[in-house]
Amino acid sequence: QMWLVESGGGLVQAGGSLRLSCTASRSISSIQSMSWYRQAPGKQRDWVATITDNGTTTYADHVKGRFTISRENVKNTVYLQTSSLKPEDTSVYYCYARKGLTSYWGQGTQVTVSS
Repeated sequence: QMWLVESGGGLVQAGGSLRLSCTASRSISSIQSMSWYRQAPGKQRDWVATITDNGTTTYADHVKGRFTISRENVKNTVYLQTSSLKPEDTSVYYCYARKGLTSYWGQGTQVTVSS
């Protein structure tokens, strides 16, 4: 079993930035991929970004160029650096990890962007 805990969310004005963190309860060095998703009220949960165990990153089109995903294995932590935030980025942001056939989700952190 592994727990994921997100932090770093909050209220920010449009154009601002936040750094979200996802800390795992055990080593992430063998985790094949870790991702961020987000879910706005009344909407489905959407994929935002992924980083693999070899450091390859991919992004959804709507955040490309504005968000950066990174991982720090020694701290068992994955980050999502957000910038140029827009009101439509307002969502609960969730951390996701996949190891083999097993998936893990965090509890989410709220990001609210005011116009």
